[in-house]
Amino acid sequence: MFQLGDEVTLYSLVFVLALLGTRSPVWSTVITTSLCLFLAMFRFPLVATSRARQVLHPVAGKVSAVAHRGGGHDAPENTLAAIREASRNGATGVELDLEFSADGIPILMHDETVDRTTNGSGPLSKMSFSELRRLDAAAKHRLRSKFVVEKIPTLEEAVKECIKLQLTIYFDVKGHPDEAAAALKDMYKRYPVLYNSSIVCSFEPKVIYRMRQSDPEVLTALTHRPWSLSTLGDGTPRFSSVWKHHWMTMMDILLDWAHHHLLWKLCGVSAFLIQKNFVSQNYVQYWAQRGVEVVAWTINTKVEKEYFQEVLHINYITDSLVEDCEPHY
Repeated sequence: MFQLGDEVTLYSLVFVLALLGTRSPVWSTVITTSLCLFLAMFRFPLVATSRARQVLHPVAGKVSAVAHRGGGHDAPENTLAAIREASRNGATGVELDLEFSADGIPILMHDETVDRTTNGSGPLSKMSFSELRRLDAAAKHRLRSKFVVEKIPTLEEAVKECIKLQLTIYFDVKGHPDEAAAALKDMYKRYPVLYNSSIVCSFEPKVIYRMRQSDPEVLTALTHRPWSLSTLGDGTPRFSSVWKHHWMTMMDILLDWAHHHLLWKLCGVSAFLIQKNFVSQNYVQYWAQRGVEVVAWTINTKVEKEYFQEVLHINYITDSLVEDCEPHY
């Protein structure tokens, strides 16, 4: 449920900033009113709470454990083998990364290159699907002797496998907003069960907004890690330049504010995927008051899982369903 206090805070802040910038009450009022009209005209409403609950909690009253990249610690990530292994290990759902081959075939892959996970080398943008299909997606996995010659699957192959195994799908879209929206819209059209068993997620608000434009009935979520512009996943600064680091830190503050006060509302998301270190009971309550569920990532130890299940009662994304492990960034 959207809170009136949010609107007051948002428009008050915009008015004050506009007043500081223009020194004109008239122009400040015009700018603030324009923002108000823009949001009223172009924001998407939240999908019905009952359907969001069905997707996020397919087992009523139970926290969902979602296998990150299909459970990349337990099986080669983003493969059909990973999806099957996640199901065997008791996952409620799987998070899968959507990418595209050079000839436009939607596939599962996290990186922009094939180097880290396969026996090949090179960027996806320069490799056709037939070339990608010849690669072994298990070649560099710690359990490669168990998973012999895994192929890079198409999006549709993964969708069909998840439907067969009754797994909820968290589609993680890294970019390509137009192509991703078109590919996913086609999947939802061909497999309508996805409306009640999947959610589209992205770090990029434009991807989510484009998805809602393409099909307003699709459940969506924004993914966020505070300080992501200025630091890497392990906390290391992205830039050696002090000036650039401080500049990107300021951008991080602005981006974080936008996610929590503007972008979620504009996109009409039903969930907010947030890095685990920033989750607390107050944070979960903040989003609950707005009708948005929190999903934490990446939860990889037994102690953490118990905390998110028993104390916070929220869904979590994990690299392993069977043992403690280091996070995959």
